[in-house]
Amino acid sequence: MSPAEPAPSSRPSRERTPALRATLSREQAESTAALLRVVSDPTRLQILSLIRTSPDGASRVADLTRALGLRQPTVSHHLKVMTEAEILTRRPAGREVWYMIEPARLDAVGDLLR
Repeated sequence: MSPAEPAPSSRPSRERTPALRATLSREQAESTAALLRVVSDPTRLQILSLIRTSPDGASRVADLTRALGLRQPTVSHHLKVMTEAEILTRRPAGREVWYMIEPARLDAVGDLLR
């Protein structure tokens, strides 16, 4: 055996290599990638954590701005992005809006990790 040839044991054997199969369709992969792009922002992850651990599973912009130490327009922007991505749902109550996590949407991320 010459030095340029790989050792016989390092070559993949067709008998030992399992057949690969796609577990995600292209559409599913694109949808999941879009979801991951939205939740990959550190501020958005903090917002999700705050909402998830709130007593009723819902939070208002005022509560989030106070907890994060950010200005209202910044928090509202992040909430809008997550609402448009259907990660959060909005529930208006008078002059306030409550935000809740859409469990089915985040379950998609959890399913990737299982």
